[in-house]
Amino acid sequence: MLTSDQVKDAAARLDTAERSRTQIGLLSLNYPNMTMDDAYAVQAAWNRRKIEAGRKVIGWKIGLTSRTMQAALNIDIPDSGILFDDMLFDDGATIPDKRFIQPRIEAEVAFFMRQPLKGPNVTLFDVLDATAYVMPALEILDTRIVRSDAATKKTRTIVDTIADNAANAGIILGARQMRPVDVDMRWVGAIVSRNAIVEETGLGAGVLNNPARGIMWLANRLAGYDQQIEAGQVVLSGSFIRPIEAQHGDTIHADFGSFGSVSCHFA
Repeated sequence: MLTSDQVKDAAARLDTAERSRTQIGLLSLNYPNMTMDDAYAVQAAWNRRKIEAGRKVIGWKIGLTSRTMQAALNIDIPDSGILFDDMLFDDGATIPDKRFIQPRIEAEVAFFMRQPLKGPNVTLFDVLDATAYVMPALEILDTRIVRSDAATKKTRTIVDTIADNAANAGIILGARQMRPVDVDMRWVGAIVSRNAIVEETGLGAGVLNNPARGIMWLANRLAGYDQQIEAGQVVLSGSFIRPIEAQHGDTIHADFGSFGSVSCHFA
């Protein structure tokens, strides 16, 4: 277990990295015995710094929901992070130059909650009942911790990703809103293009067989920390495509078919 001073130091380093756009080294390398609980403690300490600085929580993100991404990190469960107000961009927005370090894009189904969800024992039907509507979304990932260590060639592990607020950096919501009972989210798909070239495609079933199961998992996990998903919050349920690198000048467009579309441009 990390000491309280180590948790605070890691959170402070991450905070500086985000503001300066200068990555820090692998926490998993600094602290070889770091656990997932340690990583969530670092994430929480960092998020408290953001709240104290005036940022407002607007929801949650769920990551590592696909078998491919879990296998890459040798885990079998998702992870989660917090969404803040300054992470939200309009559909079609131009993302300012130098806002992020190494941005990548994922396509997801976002849930807007009309009722709170508190575990344990939240079911899939509880999630659907508590959801006002779902909408297409893009998530912007970023890495305040290096993806790999130059000297040892070791790569990020799950504890690095969790501490790094589950790699979350931004969210873009589409304009189309649908009631969850009116759409089979397992078959919600997206064709995601970068500069008019198709880079990735995927189906909602890639997210735990149903994106709503991601919300269920989060509500039940938060119960262990005496937390809950609040009414009015947005929750990103997890990506059903592999991350797409975004460079200066790139336009990303996700076509969700009858579910709508969402896009952004990187200045």
